[in-house]
Amino acid sequence: MLNPTTTLAAQGRNLLIILITIALLVGINLLFNDYIVRVISTVFVFMILAVSYNLINGVTGQLSLEPNGFVAVGAYVTSLFILSSDSKMDMFEMAAPSPFIMVLHASFLPALLISGVCAAVLAVCLAFPVFRVRGDYLAIVTLGFGFIIKILAINNPQITNGAIGLNDIPQQPHLLFWCGLFALAATGIILQLVWSKYGRMMKAIRDDEDAAIAMGINTFRIKTCAFATSAFFEGIGGGLLASLLTTISPGLFDFMLTFQLLIIIVLGGLGSTTGALLGTIVVVGSGEWLRFLDQPLSLFGHDLGAYPGLRMVVFSLLLLLIMLFAREGLLGKKELWQLRRRSRHDSK
Repeated sequence: MLNPTTTLAAQGRNLLIILITIALLVGINLLFNDYIVRVISTVFVFMILAVSYNLINGVTGQLSLEPNGFVAVGAYVTSLFILSSDSKMDMFEMAAPSPFIMVLHASFLPALLISGVCAAVLAVCLAFPVFRVRGDYLAIVTLGFGFIIKILAINNPQITNGAIGLNDIPQQPHLLFWCGLFALAATGIILQLVWSKYGRMMKAIRDDEDAAIAMGINTFRIKTCAFATSAFFEGIGGGLLASLLTTISPGLFDFMLTFQLLIIIVLGGLGSTTGALLGTIVVVGSGEWLRFLDQPLSLFGHDLGAYPGLRMVVFSLLLLLIMLFAREGLLGKKELWQLRRRSRHDSK
């Protein structure tokens, strides 16, 4: 049990982290150009998606392939709330917008929270059929859910504008601040959940679900809690992504989005929240930092020409090398500060 002094020290440390983060977000906006700000905002959005996906897949051990569906729900709900009625009327070409869609209106922050709640409610409803199965069967069921969301978006043009999607979505001012703030909130809340008794029960389910049942753990309730929490932040991440891109369509939320998130959490270490953050920086950041490889190259004044796709070749080799030498990911199941403590202990 923590004594009052330790608790006070922890609270002071957390407050210091929040203040430093806010200062960094303000500094990034002032010091860097729009391109770098956009890249960093994208990294923050994928941090939200990665840590939330890691909660159900890495911490709870449920092979779920659904995040693209929840991200799509969040993106469409946020967009429909922040778009004006005139924009909706002018935008919908395949069918007249539904009267229900026309009355939806909210500012950015309430729209994000509503998106998260909608995704979480949908996750609770899906938990009843989804968690009747385990393992590979669970993966297949959740994979089908992602396809269903995409098909519904295409075949309901009066709500989503069909395959055309939604355009001219307002990009909120100071979007970097919102992305960074929600990335910090998602990471902090999920870490607190992982450290709580519910987090220990999630890890027990991951290690041996039958043993967890024998110990009296209500596995369905715990898995549903993890599923809904993950969906809530994935919905918020989808809303932020929609405002960042200013245009969305059903094709944006196919299985490749889930696959990218799966790469991130496996690379960082399944079960490690800080590993998911590190994996996001490596995967999303490297994808942008290596973009110069797709441009015409020169070496010592000699023109080598352009090699389209070279960026992805180098990026794939980088991932391959990392996984060869870190087979459990960059951090495994440990957090960043646990590795630091272990190195100190080994040095003694």
